[in-house]
Amino acid sequence: MHQTEFFSALWQQYTQVTPQAQRIQALFEQQGESVLNDHVAFRTFNQSPISLEILEGQLIVLGYIAYGAFRFETKHLRARCYKHQTDNKAPKIFLSELLVEELPQDCQDIIQTLIAQIPADVVKTPAIFWAGLLWKKLTEQDYLTLTKHSEYAAWLSTMGLQANHFTVSINHLKNVTSIQQVNQLLLDEGYVLNQVGGLVKGSPESCLEQSSTLADKIDYVFSDGKSREIPSCFYEFARRHLQADGSLFDSFIEGNADKIFDSTNS
Repeated sequence: MHQTEFFSALWQQYTQVTPQAQRIQALFEQQGESVLNDHVAFRTFNQSPISLEILEGQLIVLGYIAYGAFRFETKHLRARCYKHQTDNKAPKIFLSELLVEELPQDCQDIIQTLIAQIPADVVKTPAIFWAGLLWKKLTEQDYLTLTKHSEYAAWLSTMGLQANHFTVSINHLKNVTSIQQVNQLLLDEGYVLNQVGGLVKGSPESCLEQSSTLADKIDYVFSDGKSREIPSCFYEFARRHLQADGSLFDSFIEGNADKIFDSTNS
């Protein structure tokens, strides 16, 4: 599979649960912009048939290499980022996994029942990244138990393996060139943005500024027949700045990412 085919299939699946992304892309196009994707992010469970290490193999197949590792203590996550080996215009990939053993026992038990349903050899092609749910839906009570301790776990248990967000590269916009302009454009259109740590995460000094919408909502029916609105996916915006050596910063910042994760909080 070529990476353009990969991102096209991902986008198709992502916009089905994130209709705001298509509307926002159209909004930028009305401003005379063509939108390029800075990066896409995925979430998964560790010590499972879809662990970070196992999924990484499919990114290598697509021509990607790992170039950074991150740890989020309070959210019980670790993550790696990847870039394409030959195509520097290809979107970067941010892959994180939940360290299940760090959660309270009741959460571990719920998650282990989900993991136990995943076929051991489920990861065969890059199409795994839009496979969605690889287990039966959980009960509403189990979902609420997970949200108390890990919004990440609750999101993953209901949404499964799919793009958690795409990211507009502000660097490639011609008219709306600052993150403040981007945010104002969205606010003027009535979009709700993630305010955790302020509208803008990061700074020009840290070489990376990010902002994001709050996740779209979907009506979800749990295995016990109960239903509620839950967060699906969101759209992010990133402005990268030059480093002291004159090169463009191409990695990620833990402090920024930690706040961006909150975009899917229920």
